[in-house]
Amino acid sequence: MAKRDYYEVLGVEKAASADEIKKAFRRKAVEFHPDRGGDEAKFKEVNEAYEVLKDPSKKQRYDQFGHAGVGGNGGSNPFEGFGGGQGQSFDFGDMGLGDIFNSFFGGGAGQHGQRQARGNDVESRVEITFEQAVFGTDIDLNLTLEDTCEHCKGTTAEPGHELKTCDTCGGSGQVMNVTRTVFGNIQQASICPTCKGSGKVPEKVCSVCHGKGTQARKQKISLKVPAGIDDGSTIRLREHGEAIANGPKGDLYVNIRVKPHKQFTREGDLILSEEHIDFVSATLGAEIEVATVDGPVRMKVPAGTQSHSDFKLSNHGVPHMKSKTRGAHIVTIVIDTPTKLTPTQAELLKQFQAEKPDPKRKFWS
Repeated sequence: MAKRDYYEVLGVEKAASADEIKKAFRRKAVEFHPDRGGDEAKFKEVNEAYEVLKDPSKKQRYDQFGHAGVGGNGGSNPFEGFGGGQGQSFDFGDMGLGDIFNSFFGGGAGQHGQRQARGNDVESRVEITFEQAVFGTDIDLNLTLEDTCEHCKGTTAEPGHELKTCDTCGGSGQVMNVTRTVFGNIQQASICPTCKGSGKVPEKVCSVCHGKGTQARKQKISLKVPAGIDDGSTIRLREHGEAIANGPKGDLYVNIRVKPHKQFTREGDLILSEEHIDFVSATLGAEIEVATVDGPVRMKVPAGTQSHSDFKLSNHGVPHMKSKTRGAHIVTIVIDTPTKLTPTQAELLKQFQAEKPDPKRKFWS
């Protein structure tokens, strides 16, 4: 569905002042606020419009390029991280998409109505370059984690021996504790300390892990970082965390940090940079070479270009996460004024200033 014009969303004219835009936003926000029975979709639309129009640089790019000039999504991140943050979150369980909420609830329920025990979740962090974030990359993580014991295969029992019913809980995996209170005795179930809730114990414990079911081991885990990932995003690898006896592994959460680039910055799916030119080139027009993540690109600067004018290089920005298209690269032209002139140059500028050029006259390029 096509996005509506941001000025239309807020109900203001394009020439509206910053104060008028703010007042219009407040009126609309109150009107559509979900807590007041308003339309949540329209409330989000109003917020998105205001996030762009309140920022002078974003507003300028929106006026010039429309929605494409502000990253296609109002400059905001379409992926929200855990707890409503701004980082992206990706669930690559077994390198496929999965249910991200499983990490908070510990998997499915066990035979006794309890959630099955699972290994510990693990957090890690990797740093990648700006270009790797744009185009994606493959990374090997070297971690030391509790892994399944190779001797007993995680059963806790010495090979050749079986698991038997736990004598402490009778196989239920639970023990009942009675607490005396002023209101009487209160019974409360807790996980059996002997079998750790499994209801089974080994006839003979494993001679290698001593009944733990796991061993600390160095592991190399392959991580595929998708193209277009942003700084602060989190990738989840299901069951790549630490192991536990007689249960599934926990999950591995990898936080992605993107190194700042010397020349480029990022805003949504846009890449932004500046190019400095002299005032003669700006006046007469020129063709310049612009650095992009794809390599050098030739760009025409038309005659009469003003300083801080923006030019859009389509399809040289960040790939969209949900499609095969890419954002744009916005180049801001900065005109350098010379600080030292030769006598001849100074005289020529004085002659230029003295003339009164015809306003209809066009500079040749």
